[in-house]
Amino acid sequence: MKFLFVMHDAPYGSERTYNGIRWARQMLEEDGNEVKVFLFGDSVSSAVAGQKTPDGYYNMGNMIKSLVARTAEVGCCGACLDARGIKEDGVTPGARRSSMKELAQWTAWADRTINV
Repeated sequence: MKFLFVMHDAPYGSERTYNGIRWARQMLEEDGNEVKVFLFGDSVSSAVAGQKTPDGYYNMGNMIKSLVARTAEVGCCGACLDARGIKEDGVTPGARRSSMKELAQWTAWADRTINV
């Protein structure tokens, strides 16, 4: 099946985005599943490169890299990046600037859309 996960919350403070990324990663464990993740609003901060978190604390940048390594596509809302002053070269490798047009295409592609 094809799954689209749409994230909205900041990477730290709430566990919604953290759990959404974990869920997306788990869906990739099932044979034949494909996953795309779209980051909206404050969730685009999840894809910022070079995050340094305390020992024992999850690191969203590393989790995004792990998703990409498992063949997921990760798109970041371009307007949301701009609003937060995040440049495209400041995004974790594998994640990339995206758009509402691409989100619409991904929504049509997906068998299931999960709004986190």
